[in-house]
Amino acid sequence: MLGALEELPGSRRAFSLGYRPSFSEVILRNDRGRFLWFRRGTECPDPVRVKEEELFGVDGRLPLEKIEEIDGFLALARDRAHEVRVSGEARDFIVGLRDAGYRRTRLKELFDSREGLDRLRRILSVPLYPYQIEGALFAVRIGRALIGDEMGLGKTVQAIAAVEILLKHFGVSRILVVCPASLKYQWQNEIKRFSGRESRVISGGRLDREKDFGLDDLFKITNYERLQPDLDLITAWGPELVIVDEAQRIKNWNTVAARTLKRIDSPYAIVLTGTPLENKLEELVSIVQFVDQFRLGPTWRLLNEHQMKDESGRVTGYTGLDRIGTTLAPILIRRRKDEVLTQLPERTDQNLLVPMTQPQMRIHQEQADIVAQIVARWRKNHFLSETDQRRLTCALQVMRMVCNSTYLVDPDSDHGVKADELSALLEGSLSHPEAKAVVFSQWTGTHDLVARRLDARGIGYVRFHGSVPADKRPALLERFRDDPECRVFLSTDAGASGLNLQHAQLLVNMDLPWNPALLEQRIARIHRMGQKRPVQIVNFVAKGTIEEGMLSVLAFKKSLSEGILDGGVGEISLGGTRLTRFMKEVENVTGEMGTGGVVSSSEETVIALPIPEPPSGSAQMEGKSLDREGREVGEKRMAASRAVSDPWGVLSETLMAVGSQLAAALRATGSSEETAHPWVERDPKTGESHLKVPLPPPETAARLGEALSFLASALRGNGD
Repeated sequence: MLGALEELPGSRRAFSLGYRPSFSEVILRNDRGRFLWFRRGTECPDPVRVKEEELFGVDGRLPLEKIEEIDGFLALARDRAHEVRVSGEARDFIVGLRDAGYRRTRLKELFDSREGLDRLRRILSVPLYPYQIEGALFAVRIGRALIGDEMGLGKTVQAIAAVEILLKHFGVSRILVVCPASLKYQWQNEIKRFSGRESRVISGGRLDREKDFGLDDLFKITNYERLQPDLDLITAWGPELVIVDEAQRIKNWNTVAARTLKRIDSPYAIVLTGTPLENKLEELVSIVQFVDQFRLGPTWRLLNEHQMKDESGRVTGYTGLDRIGTTLAPILIRRRKDEVLTQLPERTDQNLLVPMTQPQMRIHQEQADIVAQIVARWRKNHFLSETDQRRLTCALQVMRMVCNSTYLVDPDSDHGVKADELSALLEGSLSHPEAKAVVFSQWTGTHDLVARRLDARGIGYVRFHGSVPADKRPALLERFRDDPECRVFLSTDAGASGLNLQHAQLLVNMDLPWNPALLEQRIARIHRMGQKRPVQIVNFVAKGTIEEGMLSVLAFKKSLSEGILDGGVGEISLGGTRLTRFMKEVENVTGEMGTGGVVSSSEETVIALPIPEPPSGSAQMEGKSLDREGREVGEKRMAASRAVSDPWGVLSETLMAVGSQLAAALRATGSSEETAHPWVERDPKTGESHLKVPLPPPETAARLGEALSFLASALRGNGD
């Protein structure tokens, strides 16, 4: 085509001089940032040319502060019968700038006064700190923003506060939250907690998701893996704001999730990540492209200007990064903890809800069924045999253990997301070279899983538990305190008292002790005299399980100080009101476990790491402790399912249980308490006490009858 045009008369001279049409154009150019550029046509009249030079300058570039004068310039061209074409990209750019100008003006009107600022501070159910207000206003003012604060500064709160501003003052009505699968229910919980608004988690099969996207919701929450198969549903729903959490998941521009996310069109976007740049400059490019695809310009040019290479072409470093920071300043806000130290609270607590995997939930449900059966018998008879007590304690313990991973009840498997979420949490938290963390779990098996992941990432740690000899414990504490390579302290409740760990600023409870006093003892390891920095407490809670049930029903009330769920069989006595109180707590907890999301196999993170052989010394002793835990769990589970076949044993067990309750009841007849014992009834008129003994449950009665029948037959046989 070009060759044919060149054969036309005069065409060679036209091409050599550069072709210029008769009309003028306003186009959008991208050269270290976007700007409007004017290209003058050959028939541009003098008045238009004079105004153009005044407005666009000698280089044809329109300064942003003169954007409002573009309408007057176009009107002048129309009056002079001169055609000025404005490209579609240029029009969108102008509209975007005007929207941003309107938001700036409106935000000043709303919140520049002391009353307005105080109203903004309390826009959520929790008061916002000054830097959080700044972040929320920045996100609204820019429209498409990247919040890159360090971990622990409340990026989620800032995003939800920005949503509230957009909802109340700028007409936004459809928000899509994109996050890792394990955080979907956490986002749902945070939205409800901070704003009181409902949200919908997108899950299930295709038909379920089609139905969910067809509903008129304010918030919809999905995960990265669902973006590509649901892109048509998302596009049809048309989100006006997209919130992207843990945005480092799209640092690789070539992944399906990254490419799909950048195809979602929305006027507003808030991207959250504590680590916008981890290893390579290309990672930052991929994240920024979703916020503003033109901000950094062509990737090839960016890398060429900032990469340092050796003779073989291998990248050895980067240069001129301050220029990149200047380029990103209009869309990026990032604060470090050191910068806002005076604004931070002394201590922040966060309950991080995580979903269960299908294998976890299957085991949890099996044990929950056992608990439900025993609770039903208790509700009917107000009596529990020793066997039922053992089965109940064992089932509750297994339910709690499997919330961490199936590994704790089946060492040949590892299904669970807590350890992986902890790894992601530590990556962000430990990005500061001096940061350290303490991780508590009741079970050393949990630490075994965490240690594998820390080993894979080259993060140094020590392990502290009851089997570590006393003479070796000071060395572990000294290493954690003084070794800059040792970043994590893994501890059981053996380290919940007496240890001084205030050089850590993050404490993670992989599983919560239901004794609030023990929980505070854990926290006091870092939140104590001598701590010079704010501390963050993160509690992992499995969604829809016994953990959430305890959290929602009991809310760590001080009445749990007995910590009954943390003990073994010895913690449960048949006599008195303690068992009654305990059983009521079990009823409440299991009845309020909630609806839990289950991570499908395609969403579950599987880390195939070999189980290392335990080394000599303290680690070997820890392995023995772990083996003992496994044997105890196995023995308890077998005991819970094994029927007692010895008739004398059945008779003895029943008589002992009834006798114990009967003795407690007889002691209670002299009590002035109105409900001293469920078997004791007191006549309100005469004040006399009566003993009302319930029949045992049908299966116990059947076993007792069989035992008595067997013994009677044996006695008759001896008489013959």
